[in-house]
Amino acid sequence: MDPIEKRTIAKVTKRIVPFLMLCYFVAYLDRVNVGFAALTMNKALGISATAFGFGAGIFFFSYFLFEVPSNLALERFGARKWIARIMMSWGILSGMMALIGGETGFYVVRVLLGVAEAGFFPGIIFYLTLWFPGVYRARIVGWFMAAIPLSSVLGGPVSGWILGLDGASGLAGWQWLFILEAAPAIVLSVVVWFYLTDRPADAKWLEPEERAWLDRRLAAEIKQKEDVHGLSVLQALFNPRILALALVYFGAVATNYGTGFWLPQIVKGFGLSNLQTGFVAAAPYVVGTIGMVWWGRRSDAKMERKGHAAIAFAIAAIGIAGSTMVDSPLLKMIALSFGAFGVFAVLPVFWTFPTAFLSGAAAAAGIAAINSLGNLAGFFGPFIMGWLKDVTGNFSAGLLAIAACAVMGMVIVLILPHDTALEKAPKATRGAG
Repeated sequence: MDPIEKRTIAKVTKRIVPFLMLCYFVAYLDRVNVGFAALTMNKALGISATAFGFGAGIFFFSYFLFEVPSNLALERFGARKWIARIMMSWGILSGMMALIGGETGFYVVRVLLGVAEAGFFPGIIFYLTLWFPGVYRARIVGWFMAAIPLSSVLGGPVSGWILGLDGASGLAGWQWLFILEAAPAIVLSVVVWFYLTDRPADAKWLEPEERAWLDRRLAAEIKQKEDVHGLSVLQALFNPRILALALVYFGAVATNYGTGFWLPQIVKGFGLSNLQTGFVAAAPYVVGTIGMVWWGRRSDAKMERKGHAAIAFAIAAIGIAGSTMVDSPLLKMIALSFGAFGVFAVLPVFWTFPTAFLSGAAAAAGIAAINSLGNLAGFFGPFIMGWLKDVTGNFSAGLLAIAACAVMGMVIVLILPHDTALEKAPKATRGAG
């Protein structure tokens, strides 16, 4: 590796990745803390398992509708302004969950929260393509998305503790949960406005030769992609490969949210307190964090994507399905932790697939389309789990349905082509010049 490449990538990583991890940590915590709130909120408000699954998942319908427009707005106005807007609006709405009085209010605020947050995740994925060459993306996305399991590792025990504030200042514990966990998003929205840099050309914190090197390297990659594919925004939105990748992501999201929203209630069924539930439910996410970071780095090191994604999907399916075949709480958690490795390991590898052949506005649109269509599983997963729980009286049938989604993702990955060559650095940009 050239010294200027090593120095530049190190600076960009240090400046951008930890901060974006923090933002996504807060975003994901605000999105899924409803799973912990349900431990007391559902009974207090008379919300059934089916109604909870519907309300938890309806977030993704409005998220779906506004995803592509939001990502195109980010590409036009810049990440700094648009991500700050997203974080401010979702922080306010997440806090408003404390004011709901029943199923209707639950549905309304979840829909509005989906509108507010639309564009955040695909916007960040697109933003990372503006700063990191293809050979670094799986590991960088892995570090960024490690915020997902980390939000549950740290957020689970904290959420369990906050529920213990029940009655403080006349508010229920689940109300305190939404209020206290919404505040960081509002604060970070202000920080984003002043801290983020839209593009390398604006990065005063890089030396001139570092900015020049990064600009040349990324420009050469974009030209290489456009010479091979050259998709417009509309072509990206309706490209069969994009739609197939959306199905793959549907499988990944279904395994993630289908288990994530219900895991606190599965663990609570072991006879644990709310605080104990928070700590035990964090275990699969510890394993998931390791899987996400290590598997992404391994995929980059070997420059191999299809096999890594397929194996991760297989591990997810085996672990989730296997958890239905044991009664021991310990064995069930071991199986779910094994599955969590696959659930989270697949994500950083998956996002190298669209970024390998999309660039510019087509990348913004294509990534948003994949994310929005795939995230419809955020409705399907929680809802099918809740509905089958009401029908059968346990979680086994729902977990098997979720495992089937992982199998679907694995099969499609194995069928789809992938242009690994387009991720490799063009030789003309390797110099420090």
